[in-house]
Amino acid sequence: MTGIIHFETFLIAGILLNLTPGNDTIFILTKSIAQGRKAGIMSVLGIATGSLIHTTLAALGLSIIIAKSVLAFTIIKYAGAAYLLYLGLKLFFDQSKFDNNIATGVNKANSLKIYRDAVLTNVLNPKVAMFFIAFLPQFIDPNYRDSIIPFMLLGITFTITGTTWCLVLASFASYLFSKLRKNPKFSLWLNKICGALLIGLGIKIALTSKK
Repeated sequence: MTGIIHFETFLIAGILLNLTPGNDTIFILTKSIAQGRKAGIMSVLGIATGSLIHTTLAALGLSIIIAKSVLAFTIIKYAGAAYLLYLGLKLFFDQSKFDNNIATGVNKANSLKIYRDAVLTNVLNPKVAMFFIAFLPQFIDPNYRDSIIPFMLLGITFTITGTTWCLVLASFASYLFSKLRKNPKFSLWLNKICGALLIGLGIKIALTSKK
């Protein structure tokens, strides 16, 4: 009825893929470590939104443009890399000290900014788009290839399992570094380390090829 085949295999493969550290995992960890639990959770929700956007684009066939067009792939790749470099440099040179009291009361505007950053870093990663159009169709009945329903169901399932794992990861990372962030000097070093990781991630994406 739904056009999905070998769902159990898809579920196991999806969980294993979500457990494998990737660009999104690094982004979530840097936010959780440097800015605390709420920042980590907002970044997880942003990444999940990005995954749903990629699912929708794959279902509509628009992601094929990225896979087929060198120009489209390159533009999106460099836009995503530039944005990560911007976020990394901003965090690296941030001289503000972490304050747990402030962190627990992050204002709405800042939460939305973290969420937006996460969405953009995911959406502007062409490799994610190519992953969805390569992975999801393997578990869709050929007779349903023209329907968006199986694409959406598989994409939502993959996003749910990934979001669950990332929420656990974000909570654990923020808790693990919570005491260290109370140290003013160490909090500044955390900013620099996390900023350097984002810069490295931006460079990695910039050097990504379509192969």
